[in-house]
Amino acid sequence: MTYDPTNVFARILRREIPTPWLHEDEHCIAFRDIAPQAPLHVLVIPKKPLRNVADAGPDDATLLGHLLRVGAALAKQLGYPDARLVTNNGAGVGQTVFHLHVHVLAGRSLAWPPG
Repeated sequence: MTYDPTNVFARILRREIPTPWLHEDEHCIAFRDIAPQAPLHVLVIPKKPLRNVADAGPDDATLLGHLLRVGAALAKQLGYPDARLVTNNGAGVGQTVFHLHVHVLAGRSLAWPPG
C-alpha cells in the first residue's frame, strides 16, 4: 500500500485542519490527540510522508530517534518526567491513521502488557 496524502495527519501538516502545535522543527510536529487516552496524550509526527515504521528505510534511523527524543522532551516540558512512547505498525495492532506517529502518554498508571 502506498502513502495516502489525504490522511488527517498530512492535512494537519499542510495546515488544512487547524490544530495547535506544541512543537515544530525541521523534521516533525507535535500536537495533542483529539481522543486522549491519558491526561497527557501527544502525537509526534514526521514531516516526511511515511506510513509507519515498517516503511522507514535505513536512512530514516536518525528521524525515528528524533521522534522519540522529541516525545520524551515534550512530556518532561509539560510536567511528566515519566511517559510511555509507542507507535503502532499496521492495522492489525491498532494503527488507524497511516502516517507514522508516536503516541506520548503520561499522567495515569498504564498497564503492561498494553491492549
